[in-house]
Amino acid sequence: MTDEARTDYRLPKTVVPSAYRLRIEPDLEALTFAGTVEIDVEIGSATSEIVLNAIELDVGQGHVALPDGELRVAELSFDPERERMTMALDRELDAGPAVLVLRFAGILNDRLVGFYRSTFTDADGRERTIATSQLALTEARRVFPCFDEPACKATFSVTMVVPDGLPAYSNSPIDSETLLADGRREVTFKTTMTMSSYLVALVVGPLEATEVVDVDGVPLSVVCTPGKAHLARFALEIGAFSLRFFSDYFDIAYPGEKLDLVGVPDFAYGAMENVGCIIFRETLLLVDEASASRGELERVAAVVAHEVAHQWFGNLVTMEWWEGFWLNEAFATFLMYLCVDAFRPGWRTWDRFSEQRELGLAIDGLHTTRPIEFEVRSPAEATAMADAITYQKGGSVLRMLEQYLGPETYRDAIRTYLRTHAYANTVTADLWAALESGSGQPVGEIMDTWIHQGGHPVVSVSGGAISQKPFMFSPPDGPSAIGSHWLVPVLSRPIGSTVLTRQLLGDAPQPLSIEGPAVVNAGGTGVYRTSYGSSELAVIAGSLGSLTDLELTGLLGDTWALAQAGERSIGDLLTLASGLGTRIEPSAWRVVELALSFLSRVVDDQQRPVLAARACRLLAPAFAHLGWEEADGDDERAQQVRAVLIRSLGTVGQDEAVRAESVRRFEAGALDGDLADAIVSVVASLDRPGDRDEMIRRYRDARDPQTEQRYQVGIVSIADADLAAQTFRELFDLFRTADAPYLLATLVSNRVGGRSAWEQLAATWDETLAKVPPLMQFTLGAGIPGFVGDPAFAERVADFHRTHPVETGQSRIDQAIERMLTGARFAARERPLLDATLT
Repeated sequence: MTDEARTDYRLPKTVVPSAYRLRIEPDLEALTFAGTVEIDVEIGSATSEIVLNAIELDVGQGHVALPDGELRVAELSFDPERERMTMALDRELDAGPAVLVLRFAGILNDRLVGFYRSTFTDADGRERTIATSQLALTEARRVFPCFDEPACKATFSVTMVVPDGLPAYSNSPIDSETLLADGRREVTFKTTMTMSSYLVALVVGPLEATEVVDVDGVPLSVVCTPGKAHLARFALEIGAFSLRFFSDYFDIAYPGEKLDLVGVPDFAYGAMENVGCIIFRETLLLVDEASASRGELERVAAVVAHEVAHQWFGNLVTMEWWEGFWLNEAFATFLMYLCVDAFRPGWRTWDRFSEQRELGLAIDGLHTTRPIEFEVRSPAEATAMADAITYQKGGSVLRMLEQYLGPETYRDAIRTYLRTHAYANTVTADLWAALESGSGQPVGEIMDTWIHQGGHPVVSVSGGAISQKPFMFSPPDGPSAIGSHWLVPVLSRPIGSTVLTRQLLGDAPQPLSIEGPAVVNAGGTGVYRTSYGSSELAVIAGSLGSLTDLELTGLLGDTWALAQAGERSIGDLLTLASGLGTRIEPSAWRVVELALSFLSRVVDDQQRPVLAARACRLLAPAFAHLGWEEADGDDERAQQVRAVLIRSLGTVGQDEAVRAESVRRFEAGALDGDLADAIVSVVASLDRPGDRDEMIRRYRDARDPQTEQRYQVGIVSIADADLAAQTFRELFDLFRTADAPYLLATLVSNRVGGRSAWEQLAATWDETLAKVPPLMQFTLGAGIPGFVGDPAFAERVADFHRTHPVETGQSRIDQAIERMLTGARFAARERPLLDATLT
C-alpha cells in the first residue's frame, strides 16, 4: 500500500489501544442507544491530537486521563468522509500510557449495519424489537468511537444496561448482573481475549436460549426468537463437532470462553464470526431436520463450520489490513468443507465444492474480474471484497494448493502459522512463508501468480503436451483484469489408474508427465479450465465411467465454459452429458441443468419445443431409473439428483407428466425434503391462477425458515409479466428488508417476468435504492445476466446501470453487466445453429 493511501484512510500509529471498557444502554422503544467508552492507550510519541474512527454518532464530550490523575479536556472535530474524529488537546501529551474517555449516542438503525434493530411478531401478534450488531468490516465506528482497524487489537470489557427481563449477549460469559434503581438491569461481561474491534458482538431482546451443551469444557448454546428453539438441534450438533474438529486440526484449544450461536430475523450476510457470539441469518442456523432438504442441511452445516473456523483463522490470527480479508474468508470457506466432509462423509461434500469452483470461475473469466488480493484504501473498497472471487475462487485456490502440497504438510504448516502469530496480525506473505518452510516448495512464487492478477488459465492437452493461455469468455474490447500467465500446479493420472503425477506448468509448453491417455486436473481441484484436443477428448468421452465425480463435474463445467467462449460446441457438452446415463452425481447434473436453463433464455419461441425435446431425451433415462420415490438402497445423493431432474424436466423439458405430478403434490401440500424446491419451481413456471396467492399464504404460515424461503422464491418465480410487476410493487411490504433485495434479484432473473420487473426497477430507481441497505446494493444488478435474448434490451440495461452506480457493490454490478452482454453475444452467435445442434 502506498504512503498516500495510508494517510488517506488509515489512522496514525502515534496512539494505539490496548483495552476498552464499553458501557452501552440501548432503548428498544425509542430505537436509540447511549454509552461511554474508556480506552487504555499507549502514546508512542508526543502529540497534541488523537485520531479515532467514528461515524453517525453524537459524541458529546471527551477527555484524556493521564497516569498522574490529570484530565485533559479535548475539543472534538469530525471528518465524515474519512469516518474519523479528532481529539484536539490544548497542549502536547508526552509518550506513555493514557485513558481516553468519550460519551456517545446513536440510533438503532434499520440498515443492518452497526448497532441496529431487528423485529419479529410474537405468538400474541405483538411486534417485538431486538437490538443486534454487525460490525464487519468497518462498522464498529458506528457504535462507539474506536480504533477501527484490524491491526488495532485490544481487549474489550462490555457492560450493557437493558430492561429487566430481556436477555443480553456479548462475546464473553456474563460476569455479574445488577438490578438498578430505575428497574433496568446492568449486565457486565467478562473481558475478552485480545481481538479486533469488528469482532465485538452486542445483542439484546426477547430471545430464548437452548440448554447449554458442554463441548470439552466450552459452553455451547443456540439463541433465537421464542418458539424456535426446537429448530436448533442440528446447529448444536454441527457446532459441537466443529469445535472439536478445529481444536484438533489446528492443535490449539478454542480461544474463547463460550460460544453462542445467535439467530436473528434480520441479517445482511449469512453469518458473522464475532468472538464467542456468532450471529446468523435464521435460515442458516435454524432448521427442521424432518422436512429440510439435504441441500438445506448442508448449508446450515457449512455456515456453522465456516464461522467456527474463523474463531482461529481470522479471530485468533487476524489480517493486518483489509486486503487480507480474502484470506480470512477463503480459508474459512476451504475449512468448512474439510469439516463438513468429516461430519457427514456420506454427503460427499468435496464433490459439492466443485460447484463453488464453478461460481468463482464464472466471474473470473470476465474482464471485470479482479485480483484475489488488491490494495484497499477505503471502507467501500474493503466491502467490495465480499464476493465470489474472495470466497469461491479464493477457497478453491487454497484447496488446489493443499492437494498439491499434500494435506498433512499443509495442515502442519497452518498449525505453525497460527501458533507463531496467535493474538496478532499478519499479511498474506506470512502464510506463504509458513507453507514454504513446511513443504520445501516455492509457495510464495506460485501463489503470487494466483492472487495478484485476475483470471485463470485454460490448460490445453494435445499430442502429449500441455500448455496454458488466459481463459476469457470473450475477447477484450477495453481494459481487462485478466492476467497473462500462472504457475499452475497440475495433477494428472493415467486413465484407469489412481496414481497422481505432479508438475508445475509455467509459460512454456511442456510434455505431460504421463505417457498415453490421461486425466488432467486429476481429482478436479485445479483452478483452471482444461481443454482436450479432439483425439484426447474422444478418449475421455469414452471413459467417463473411470472419472471420479469431481473430475466428471470439472470436465462438464470446463466444456460448458469453453462452449460459451466459442472454443467448444454445445454439441460437445450435450454428448458428454448423455454419457452421464443414470449416474448419481448431483454436481454433474447441476452443470447440465445450468446449461439447459441458460439455453432456454437463448432460444426463440420456435426453437423452444426443440430444446424441450432434447432436454427430455437427455434427462428422461436417469429419471426413469430413479422415479419419484426414494427406494431402499438409494445412494444418499439420489434424492438431490431427482430434484435436479424434476426441475429441469418440468421447466425446460415441459414434460407434461412431471408437471402434472408436481401440481398434484403441490396441491396436496406434500412438499418436504429435496423435492420441495423443485416442485415449487415447476409449479411457478406454469403460471396457474391462484398459485401466487397460495404461495404467499404458505410463506406467511411457515413454521421454519427454510419453508419461508422456499415460498419466497416461488412467489418471485411465477412466470407472468403482470404478476412480476405486481410483486415488484409489493416487494418491501411482503418481505423483510434483509430478504427483499435478494428476492428482487431473483425476480429480475425470472425468464418470463424479469423484464417487466426490471422496467419497474428503472422507473423507481431512487425510491428502491433508498430501501436497500448499503451492504446489499449490489443486488439491484444481480439479476440482469439473464437478459441475453434481446441484444438491444441488454445494451439498454447496461447503459442504465453504468449511469446509475450504487454506493457499495458497483464492481459486482459491472460484472453482471459483462455477463449479460457476453451472454447476449453468445445467443446471437449460437441461436442460428441450435436447430441442428439440438436435433
